[in-house]
Amino acid sequence: MTVTYSNPQFSDEERRTRLYEGQVLIYPSRPESVALIEFAQTLVTEAFGALDPETAQHDLPVEKFAGILSELKPKFIHHPQSKELLQALLASFDCDVDKTYFDVPRLRSSTSNDYLTTGIAYAFHPHRDTWYSAPLSQVNWWIPVFEVVPENVMTFHPQGWGPVKNSSGRYDYYEWNRTSRFNAAQHIGTDTREQPKAEEPVELEPRVTLVPEPGGVMIFSGNQLHSSVPNNSGKTRYSIDFRTVHVDDVVNRREAPNFDCACTGTTLRDFIRVRDLDRMPEDVALSYEGKG
Repeated sequence: MTVTYSNPQFSDEERRTRLYEGQVLIYPSRPESVALIEFAQTLVTEAFGALDPETAQHDLPVEKFAGILSELKPKFIHHPQSKELLQALLASFDCDVDKTYFDVPRLRSSTSNDYLTTGIAYAFHPHRDTWYSAPLSQVNWWIPVFEVVPENVMTFHPQGWGPVKNSSGRYDYYEWNRTSRFNAAQHIGTDTREQPKAEEPVELEPRVTLVPEPGGVMIFSGNQLHSSVPNNSGKTRYSIDFRTVHVDDVVNRREAPNFDCACTGTTLRDFIRVRDLDRMPEDVALSYEGKG
């Protein structure tokens, strides 16, 4: 990654091209992203009742906090309004609604001072999404729900835009779904689920840490090496992320370079079309079987 753009006026095609080359784009909040985070704020606030959700970790046993998240996060993911707001957001970015597919928006949390870093609030080590069977044409979108600071966001590792020895060859997406995906809330204190990781020292510095405003939108390739910043801000960070693919790029393998992915299975069946929420065509997903 050599360049970060702020509010560039790119077409969607040029935007995807630059992302596949390793660039990162950041946009200010807009009405559609504000509507999405306001909906998330409502659900988060309701879930914690009288407590401030950003500081509730200081007032609750960790098991109770994890229990709240285990109900809150699926509620956001599966709520019809989450998808409707996301459809409007992608249309506002001039994504082709007939060729752009997205996976469900996820509400993420990062607690402070190692309060809860496993399971449903997993603190991600340096990784690429493409190690987890994501297509190399995947685009990641990340939006803060409340104000964030450098001490509680995510960060990029530019030295990782190249081969990194890793354990993705032992990761199969279908096996993950069968054994590990749906029991995250059970992992408190330790997380024994096998996840792809670097198997050699990774140059984490210099790193690039961007701090969007609430509702600001950060967009990057799923092939970027990135991680969670160790949160020592004193507050729990809440953010929304989701992923998109353009079906023509998927079919034609117009994508980021495959530096080091050896995983099997594919996440493509998780993607739905912006226009009408139809699933990714099965023949497209089948063409990725067994490929990283």
